[in-house]
Amino acid sequence: MAEGHTITIEQDARRVRVVRDGEVLADSTRALLLRETGCPERHYIPPEDVRTELLTPSDTTTYCPFKGHASYWSLPGAQDLVWAYEEPKPGVAAIKGHLCFYETQVDAV
Repeated sequence: MAEGHTITIEQDARRVRVVRDGEVLADSTRALLLRETGCPERHYIPPEDVRTELLTPSDTTTYCPFKGHASYWSLPGAQDLVWAYEEPKPGVAAIKGHLCFYETQVDAV
């Protein structure tokens, strides 16, 4: 990691639900909570707890120098709403294959 940049990942003990426009997209008791310097907290959810049948693969990819290459998925009317790191860097290997969401309501209870 770069000087002063940290990423921590921990198992979130709470139930995490992801809702967009009133529709539940994910419901998990196995989400990982990722905290990264300068970024909002993000929940990474195992694909088994995500309604992946609603998602369409996107051609979009991005690169994070700390996490690696990300792939994206979309919902109708919500391009690139979801992303995952299929081959994350060793320091964040725990998030491999887990899905994370933009522009959604994430409730952790």
